[in-house]
Amino acid sequence: MTALRVAIIGAGLGGIAAAVKLRRLRDVSFVIFEQSAGVGGTWFDNRYPGCEVDVHSHAYSFSFLKYDWPRTHATQPELLAYAEHVVERFGLTPHLRLNTRVTDLVWEESTGRYTLSTEHGDSAEFDAVVSALGLLSVPRYPEWPGLDTFAGPCFHTSRWEEHDLAGKSVAVVGTGSTAVQIVPAIAPVARRVHVFQREPGWIEPKNERELSPRERWVYRNVPLAQRLSRALIFHRGNRRFRGYDVGSRRQRRMRELCQGFIARAVDDPATRSAVTPDYPWGCKRPVLSSTFYPALNRDNVELVPHAVRRVTPTGVVDETGTERDVDVVVLSTGFQPTRFLAGIDVKGRDGRSIHDAWRERASAFLGITVPGFPNFFLLYGPNTNGGVSVIAQLERQAEVAVRAVRRMARTRRTVDTSPAAARRYLAWIDRRMTTSASAMNAGCHNYYHDPAGHNVTQWPGGHLLYAAATRVLARFGIRTAP
Repeated sequence: MTALRVAIIGAGLGGIAAAVKLRRLRDVSFVIFEQSAGVGGTWFDNRYPGCEVDVHSHAYSFSFLKYDWPRTHATQPELLAYAEHVVERFGLTPHLRLNTRVTDLVWEESTGRYTLSTEHGDSAEFDAVVSALGLLSVPRYPEWPGLDTFAGPCFHTSRWEEHDLAGKSVAVVGTGSTAVQIVPAIAPVARRVHVFQREPGWIEPKNERELSPRERWVYRNVPLAQRLSRALIFHRGNRRFRGYDVGSRRQRRMRELCQGFIARAVDDPATRSAVTPDYPWGCKRPVLSSTFYPALNRDNVELVPHAVRRVTPTGVVDETGTERDVDVVVLSTGFQPTRFLAGIDVKGRDGRSIHDAWRERASAFLGITVPGFPNFFLLYGPNTNGGVSVIAQLERQAEVAVRAVRRMARTRRTVDTSPAAARRYLAWIDRRMTTSASAMNAGCHNYYHDPAGHNVTQWPGGHLLYAAATRVLARFGIRTAP
């Protein structure tokens, strides 16, 4: 019997999870396509100073592999090394096609396969496709007047360029999760750092630290130690998630935690006021950083509590009309997470493009499958961001895809999604969002919503709920085609 051929698009942690689980199946072969020169996804592409994860290492890692983490929160080099270790440990290297961007997928009804095309002009047929492109991969570039006239280095954080910042005046635009890591990292080197803040975000202390030699010994040698640590992290994360309910006691406690952190960490009263949001905790992605507020106390760091209006050849002008002369502009302006599958044209039954199917709103059953696109699976798809650790979410999604592929291998039939199940699931997502601080009317700017106002990125619950949904609902919604 001919082995089923599966294409995995993306060699980030999602694609790696899918590959590890697929290799357990008989009569299935797979190829991993990756547009970059190495594995790791976002941890390969993002190399800015101070880059690290804000989820505890024991949760931001796979459940199927124990690992000797040196810190509570891994740095970018450590995470990249972890991704490379998993690839080597499970023998995935022969399956990789690096420096190869997938451009098109076309479903062929006559063969029950997808024709996959790459940027190099070649193509191949696959029985199933798993897209693991990630959520935060398409940079958002601002459209400020004069940006293209700036005479010095100007770049997005995800496309970091190495420059000697010693003695330079640097503008960092943004105060999200990336900027709060960059500012403390470059402040001791730069002559001046201007931090442009459109609106403040709720910031919690991360409390990151090196693990002691004794702790590392315990996690290496006591069989259940890492599992118990991981379970405790998820338990605390599920409790923390209750704070997204704007009327809850946990919401008040999270605000009080962040306000207390501001009071302790920021010296200047005006700066304390400027970094305190006036919207609910969780309206936009909460930020974890122990070092950003102390960096604002430095004499060479200025918080500019205004959005950027325009750029000149030698400086940045804020919305009050004040210009600050700078040598380097760092764009920490985020990504375009609502543009799912950007850069790939996927055509399903009757030649329909998935982008046409998502013209009104991007949605997927369990965030994984779309009716009319058989044998096609998304990892980190619509409404799956959250749940304590995205790595755990990705594992559950990979398991759904692999169970479907196993069924395909056994029955030699395609699988597709029930449109009725997809509609009911989407209605349930919207109902769950009604009391969430991430709702559109909560009073902040966030990356959760599409231009029409739909929250298309966030999962409205903890990981346990998502794990249960992927185990139970997938049986009813993802069906073998007649």
